[in-house]
Amino acid sequence: MSLQDDLHAVRRHLDELTRKVERLEQQAGRQKPAAGRVTAAPPDPSRMVTVPDTPYDSSLWTDSDDEGLGARDRRAP
Repeated sequence: MSLQDDLHAVRRHLDELTRKVERLEQQAGRQKPAAGRVTAAPPDPSRMVTVPDTPYDSSLWTDSDDEGLGARDRRAP
């Protein structure tokens, strides 16, 4: 294929993509929320958990490896 053929094919595909996106936008615009549709309720403050600012106990991390970094006592090849 020549450069002109490639450019013509790209233009055709972009035009087709544009038409499909416009069609999807029109279909989405026509769809209205169903009456009585349940929407997400605001968060319930009584179910929220407070995370303290104090550091975690270092014993939690005993015998753990850093993900992606390997074990502490070994080196990467």
